[in-house]
Amino acid sequence: MPDAAPRDVKVSLSVPWSDTVRFIRQLSHDLRNHLNAIELQSTYISELESDGELKDEITRLREMVSGQASVLQRLSRAVGEVNPSLISYPASDFMEDLRGKIGHDFSQENAEITWDFQVGDAMLNIDPQLLQEAFTELFANAFRHDRGKGALVATAKIDKDRFLFALCEPKAAFDLPTENWGREPLRKISQNHYGLGLSRVRAILEAHGGEMHALYDSEHSTLITRLTLPASGG
Repeated sequence: MPDAAPRDVKVSLSVPWSDTVRFIRQLSHDLRNHLNAIELQSTYISELESDGELKDEITRLREMVSGQASVLQRLSRAVGEVNPSLISYPASDFMEDLRGKIGHDFSQENAEITWDFQVGDAMLNIDPQLLQEAFTELFANAFRHDRGKGALVATAKIDKDRFLFALCEPKAAFDLPTENWGREPLRKISQNHYGLGLSRVRAILEAHGGEMHALYDSEHSTLITRLTLPASGG
């Protein structure tokens, strides 16, 4: 009896996240080396060329190459390990610093944020720059992804030994599950955005002994993201 015709079998590969991270970082490193070489070569050509218009075009080329190298560097950092250098820092100072950075980075949207933080004299044990990166990513996401009408509301308070921060985003329509918020890297990808932002936020929070949770309040059409951190005093 002849053998049955072979069936088409689709095999789903499962790659450990650690291997994925190693691949992304190596690829990013290799591509950045090539881009840096191109930038150096274009600098050399610019020095040889006397035509002003051509020199301007070479300068623009260098800026484009440098921009792509920066994208790759951010990508490599987004999947890298989080190793905070912790210092004791007043919660009120951190919130003021954060509000200043958001005002600088999102100058056009800053007027659409309502701030309310009452943290007293509580102290945080944090890496301020690293933690600021995580909080800023939340605001970037809020302005980038299907924002509804109305202001963003950012609140912070102290509850016993916890620093509680919440960002409330108006969203008329929202159908994404929030149970694994920040635990599904690479799920949503678009140009120059690779689905790593929330994963990076969660990694930074957990490296500080904190947590991140999200829920959608359908009654008020609001996505609420909550970050918590250990605190003392206050």
